[in-house]
Amino acid sequence: MRVFFTKLFSILTRHDKKFLILLIFISITVSLIEMIGVGAILPFINIASNFDYIHTNSYTEYLYTFFKFKNDIQFVTTIGATLLIFYFLRSLLNLGYFYLLAKFSKGRYHLIAYRLFENYLGMSYRNFIDKNSADLSKAIINEAQNMTTLISGLLLMLSEIFVVIFIYVIMLYINWKITLLISTILIVNAFFLILTVSRAIKKAGISREEHQKKFFEIIKSSLGNFKMMKLTSNTESILAKFDHASAGYAQANIRNETLTHFPRLFLEALGFGIIIFMIIYLVDKYQSDISGALALISMFVLGLYRLMPSANRILSGYNQILFYKSSLDIIHNNLMYDAEKLQNESIEFKKTLQLDQITFEYNENKPILKDISLSINKGDKIAFIGESGSGKSTLVDLIIGLYRPKKGSISVDGITLNENNIKAWRSKIGYIPQSIYLFDGTVAQNVAFGKPIDNNKIKEALTQSSLLEFLEIQHQGINTMVGEGGIKLSGGQRQRIAIARALYGNPEILVLDEATSALDNDTEAKIMEEIYKICKDKTLIVIAHRLSTIEGCNVKVELLHTNQKLRLAQNESR
Repeated sequence: MRVFFTKLFSILTRHDKKFLILLIFISITVSLIEMIGVGAILPFINIASNFDYIHTNSYTEYLYTFFKFKNDIQFVTTIGATLLIFYFLRSLLNLGYFYLLAKFSKGRYHLIAYRLFENYLGMSYRNFIDKNSADLSKAIINEAQNMTTLISGLLLMLSEIFVVIFIYVIMLYINWKITLLISTILIVNAFFLILTVSRAIKKAGISREEHQKKFFEIIKSSLGNFKMMKLTSNTESILAKFDHASAGYAQANIRNETLTHFPRLFLEALGFGIIIFMIIYLVDKYQSDISGALALISMFVLGLYRLMPSANRILSGYNQILFYKSSLDIIHNNLMYDAEKLQNESIEFKKTLQLDQITFEYNENKPILKDISLSINKGDKIAFIGESGSGKSTLVDLIIGLYRPKKGSISVDGITLNENNIKAWRSKIGYIPQSIYLFDGTVAQNVAFGKPIDNNKIKEALTQSSLLEFLEIQHQGINTMVGEGGIKLSGGQRQRIAIARALYGNPEILVLDEATSALDNDTEAKIMEEIYKICKDKTLIVIAHRLSTIEGCNVKVELLHTNQKLRLAQNESR
């Protein structure tokens, strides 16, 4: 339980904790009012059933005299009307309190979802590639929502605990023997519910999380490979997996929903049983009717009537916490990722980019690159070549600041790249990947990629990537919708949009990572000719397999495997 609260409070902000303290204070106030509401019924029943009680009780006699009532009937009706107003105001106060509870618990969804998304965007690229995007999406969409349900259950428990305590105080004051007997019965049955129903709900919660994770993974992998799935006609096996995950998720929720109602029904039956047992006990004890104990019975009936829903809410809140506890664990773990704390200190690239004894590894003691040193002058057109897996893309990712070397350093004009200036360094780079993701929007929106849209600059970039003419003749120009993932365009057209996207920002350094591999030879030659012209005063870094792609490069660097180590072979033609 200590670990549970530690994780929960680490997620909440300082403002949330202050609001939570306020809610607890209001909860105590509401509980006191509930106690007064229950406690006021017995005196009212006494004076209404026996007017002599008004004058024999010192408190009621004082009120009668102080307010100068004319007769007993006026006194009773006034007390009754006052109680009606009190109960109406009590209901309004409870409504306001439940609004604040909902505002706090449900309002945390925005906070938690935003912090998760912010943390994901802030994590290093190295950490991101180890994550499953389906898990990240599930955490934001589902687990954050489940987390609000967990918080709601916790707050409901806290509020009802105070109500139970105060009502018990009154019941103990009225008749401590009967109250202790009722307490014993309720505690025994509460342990029974916790050991049976709560355990089953906890197992259902674990099952829910496992099946929902598979649920998201199947949807993402299937829709992301829709074309291949249609070609292989492999829908039966995919549907079978989806059926298993979806049915398991539904079954877990069915068990939870059903078991959630069990405590209420069980406690209601128990409450009626206690009342009937009290009546039978009193009749047997006094061997007569129970008119003399009517006020006492009425008080305990009212107390149990208010106590049973509170006990049910406490158990329901506890069960909600058990069912959604995995959501707290997931969110806590996801918020523990170390986000990059980058500053925007400016850095200039006027002379040389220097790699000094760089070593990098994905897995401990298994270096991908070892002791790499390289000098890139401003304006160089440099090509990286080598076998697949030789580390070309990894080396370029180090150069553009996505990875940090395990050993060695990277410097620009003698200034080492670090957290203070890496953000400014990345802004100087235009990156064209081999595989590009286009979101469901227009060509213009995809080229601008979140930057302000300048139609003239977009058309210029599309002209440079040899795509504008085609779009204007065959489609709606820069307003052409590309579909999710660019599905409405060919692979070559998507690649040209990627090139236009990189050129739109007018970068100082342009990186082509197998960027023209999806193009035919003639289109590639045309685009590369245009890129070399554009990069006349820029630094160009190219990763390619086709020799025709790198003909215009004045520096060629080959990465070779030698005895499981890497050595650099550099051939310059300046």
